[in-house]
Amino acid sequence: MAKAFKDPRSPHQKIAAELRRRITRGELPPGSKLGSTAELMEQYGGVANTTIQKALQSLKSEGLLEGLPGKGVYVRQHAQQSVEPLAYMRPAVSGEPYPWVSEAAKRQQVGRSQLLDVEVVIPPKEVAEALGLEDGERAVLRRQILFLDEEPTELTKSYYPLNLVEGTAMLERKRIRGGTPALLDSMGFPPREFVDELSSEIPTEEEVVALELPKDMPVLVAFRVVYSDAQRPIEVTLMTKAAHRYRMRYRLPVT
Repeated sequence: MAKAFKDPRSPHQKIAAELRRRITRGELPPGSKLGSTAELMEQYGGVANTTIQKALQSLKSEGLLEGLPGKGVYVRQHAQQSVEPLAYMRPAVSGEPYPWVSEAAKRQQVGRSQLLDVEVVIPPKEVAEALGLEDGERAVLRRQILFLDEEPTELTKSYYPLNLVEGTAMLERKRIRGGTPALLDSMGFPPREFVDELSSEIPTEEEVVALELPKDMPVLVAFRVVYSDAQRPIEVTLMTKAAHRYRMRYRLPVT
């Protein structure tokens, strides 16, 4: 006999989970108004007013809902966004901004990046293996936060083989016009292919602080390896996003 399963979460957590799913799947699209507190209390089996308020506050802290004084509670614009990684891989044409900025503009958003630091490091084991580095061989690490409409949305850690980029602007503590793909392309290492591994993980303290995450919110982590000609690995990037705010979209040919 199968064991009966009981959801151990509190009532407000269960209500928040259901509303969150309705928002992320588009049943409650951006700009839509939620029912009144009384209507929500009835909808969810006569729960207390405080239970509804706790559920709504959770979703407000996650950036999915916003309260407009005298009007009600609404689903925020850009509550969840689809990200198509290929759009950010193509090197920017000379004179064009970093793809993060140009892609944001297409969605009527303002994108910007903040470079946190640049340093030469012994990379983590999985990064070294992906880049084909020997034990003790060093790489350049560039850390940055990406913003949309002044909200921190992604923490990135990008690694490049030191023997590939030494003596270039990659080691300078300033942003690179057009982004690192444009620089690598100009060096004769155009990105030809990338491989992503996606996972949902519990955030580290660094990620919670950098992305201003609400309590108990998991993150979506993409481990990306970028290859140039002859399958040469030229970059490994770990990209961390709030899991409830994004979905990844891939267009793959069927052979």
